[in-house]
Amino acid sequence: MKPWYRHFIGTFVFCTIAVAVAWYVGGWAAVATVIFLTVLETSLSFDNAVVNAGILANWNEVWRRRFLTWGMIIAVFGMRLVFPVLIVAVAGGVGPVAAVDLAINDPQEYGRVLAAAHHQIAAFGGAFLMMVYLHFFVAAHKTEHWLVAIERPLTRLGKMEAVEAALTLALLLVAAYLIDGDVRRGEFVVAGVWGVVTFIFTKGLTAFLGGDADENHTRVVKQGAAGFLYLELLDASFSFDGVVGAFALTHNLVIITLGLGAGAFFVRSFTLMLVERGTLDTYRFLEHGAFWAVGVLAVIMLAGVEFHVPEAITGLLGGLLIVLALGSSISANRREARVSAKGETQ
Repeated sequence: MKPWYRHFIGTFVFCTIAVAVAWYVGGWAAVATVIFLTVLETSLSFDNAVVNAGILANWNEVWRRRFLTWGMIIAVFGMRLVFPVLIVAVAGGVGPVAAVDLAINDPQEYGRVLAAAHHQIAAFGGAFLMMVYLHFFVAAHKTEHWLVAIERPLTRLGKMEAVEAALTLALLLVAAYLIDGDVRRGEFVVAGVWGVVTFIFTKGLTAFLGGDADENHTRVVKQGAAGFLYLELLDASFSFDGVVGAFALTHNLVIITLGLGAGAFFVRSFTLMLVERGTLDTYRFLEHGAFWAVGVLAVIMLAGVEFHVPEAITGLLGGLLIVLALGSSISANRREARVSAKGETQ
């Protein structure tokens, strides 16, 4: 097993380059912004690393490396650079070239158009993440629970057909009533429905190409093109709010891409470290805590369109849930060790 820091060599190289470019573009103020965005993106998406690790544990080394290399290109340049430009092009009713020109020559207007589409971005990402959260907890064959009083009833709900879609759509409709304006409310609902449809399509595609359950009837995402697509969509959903929120700090698209991209590198590195060290097997409730953090993020995205929740609070809530799950895992391991020791002495 390689030392933990070996997983972060490429990440620190990218961060060094990002800091150097930021200094060249905007001096020390830009460097500080890049560092802050890196920390923010890493804290917001650490639960994404845990969820990804649970998926990649079933993949071979080849596909893990593809996730790190090809996936990083998509995550850094696709989600943090190209995707916001496409949103502005659609929301502003202009072509991609005009959107790029806007980003370079009029970043204030570029940021305003992107922020104006926030309710649609939040609806799509929030609905997709809510489906991810529920898909984990309503698994009919799930036997291990962390928050038993809540998770066990959710597992029983898994006997109902498509219950995660029904619950997500119901939450989407409730959240829509919090939004002012019939047009914005309609756009919010449509975008949320597309989030549900996208999740069902990608999960269905992974099942079609590789199956969606292992020999123990546990739901897994199989390696391959469809699984890779699912992970990239998952990463995109986690980064939606970060991309929009970054414009509160700077309107420079280069600085935003560098900061959020460096954060994406850290998330990938944490993911591979967790997989190689078998952390999720050792700390049994860590994955549960990550999915609870996903659920909290989904609710904040859906319900927080009119009542903005600072990204720092979102990151702290997610981190707290993961820390609590880690503590519960350590306590459970110690209890089992004590019981085993007593059994051996009798």
